[in-house]
Amino acid sequence: MSIQEKYALTDEGLRNVKLGAVWTAAVNLVVFGGVGALYLLMGELVGHLTEGAPLPNLLPYAAGLAAFVVALFVAEYWAYYYQYGVIYKESGRQRIGLAERLRKLPLGFFGRRDLADLTETLMTDVKTTEHAYSHVLPELYGAYITLVVAAVCLFSFDWRLALASLWSCPVGLAILFGARRALQPMMEATRMRGLATSEDIQEALECVREVRATNQEERYLEHIHADVDAAERQAARSEIACGIAVNGAQIVLRLGLATTVLVGAALILEGSCTFMTLFAFLVVVSRIYAPFDQCLMLIAELFSAKTAAARMKGFYEEPLAQGGETYEPVGHDVAFEDVSFSYDRGEKVLDGVTFTAREGEVTALVGPSGSGKSTCARLAARLWDADAGRVTVGGVDVAAVDPEVLLGDFSVVFQDVLLFDDTVMGNIHLGRRGATDEEVLAAARAANCDEFVSRLPQGYDTMIGENGARLSGGERQRISIARALLKDAPVVLLDEATASLDVENETQVQEALSRLLAGKTVIVIAHRMRTVMSADKIVVLEDGRVAEQGSPEELLAADGLFARMVRLQTESADWTL
Repeated sequence: MSIQEKYALTDEGLRNVKLGAVWTAAVNLVVFGGVGALYLLMGELVGHLTEGAPLPNLLPYAAGLAAFVVALFVAEYWAYYYQYGVIYKESGRQRIGLAERLRKLPLGFFGRRDLADLTETLMTDVKTTEHAYSHVLPELYGAYITLVVAAVCLFSFDWRLALASLWSCPVGLAILFGARRALQPMMEATRMRGLATSEDIQEALECVREVRATNQEERYLEHIHADVDAAERQAARSEIACGIAVNGAQIVLRLGLATTVLVGAALILEGSCTFMTLFAFLVVVSRIYAPFDQCLMLIAELFSAKTAAARMKGFYEEPLAQGGETYEPVGHDVAFEDVSFSYDRGEKVLDGVTFTAREGEVTALVGPSGSGKSTCARLAARLWDADAGRVTVGGVDVAAVDPEVLLGDFSVVFQDVLLFDDTVMGNIHLGRRGATDEEVLAAARAANCDEFVSRLPQGYDTMIGENGARLSGGERQRISIARALLKDAPVVLLDEATASLDVENETQVQEALSRLLAGKTVIVIAHRMRTVMSADKIVVLEDGRVAEQGSPEELLAADGLFARMVRLQTESADWTL
């Protein structure tokens, strides 16, 4: 496996890591050049002191010193630049790349992955690899380059001292990387424990009202504390195991200095080596050990980065929801032809569903909870893909069309509206980014937004908080309808758009919807039977199959499931405390 694949590097990131390694090696080699010059100068000075040789001409050495300082500055500058100056941009490229990938993945992927898990990958895993790119990889591979160059030079100078000096480097690295197989599962377990803690905290924030309302604070906190303690214990085990491996490798590395001194002393005693030669070896070897020392201190991050990169690569291995960019439907009838579907290949949610929602008509999907109504809407907009059969819009199979291209013809109004922490104007503008302010305001007025916006401090420029926290349910719903009006798509999906509204808000939202639906292909999902009594066609679903379909009058006359549901809701309307 290549470095790029192993650490999920982009092409630009790989180039920068390589250049960082080269310049890191250049810094070490420049220092070696300085050691060489010092060795020559010391040799001449020793000769002058012991043998009466003339003093050396110091001018070339002064010029060499100046060149050394300049070369070291240049090498250090570019090493720093490629390790830290540009490598941090790699995390930005990775996050953008992951976000683009997420944008094109089918919704089935998000059904299998928790939000906390995705957030950990986008933020924590990318940060982990970023630190490895900047602090570990350039230093490690720069040390490899330095070791090879230094080994060639040292072995050509004195193979005995070279062998005594360098044997510990490959042995120490072999010990460390040999322990990686045992360390990797422990690091993965540490990550999973941390993820469990993140999920607990996220769940606590999302469910704080329910936890307090049911007096479960103490019990819930005990659960969180237990997960935090488990994460701490697992992290401690991983750190101890990694520390033993790292310190063992460092001890072996340090033995290289001891063997160099011992062999050098023996060679000096037998007269086959000078003290200056031993001194030069010790300086060079210490310089070789220095980058390895730094890498060993951070090697745990390198192992963690490999695990994090594997999770990031998992995003890119997921199949995309792809299709053609050309989409030329003949009209906008939405047809289901013997469609079957199940989530994650489990129990079938739809089984052989066939019906057609005509352009210019309102088609209502009704049925008991879990009958497959919302699933039909999702398949129509290709938020999911059918397992069997096909869904067409204007005669075009939606599975053959790129989802983003297809969704250009859909406006969707859900019961649970999602808004951004932006202004009212900004949230409506999402319906069509190229729309003018006048068009946005016209859509807002058509959706009856003026009534509540006039009470806001800054009108349409008022920030509405996270997910519209400063607005009521009906106000959020009207913003959602204003978006759909602004988009003016030929197919409209309404999923329980008025189910949770009070009478006054429901009336205003229905007035806005009547403007939105004119002349469109409309698919309405509703539980309230009175909501769909004016629909052109009703499709009744039961256990994932079409139980009956027709106009409201025809279904009431048939006295089937729809008629029974109408009677039950009529009876429940008369119920009192």
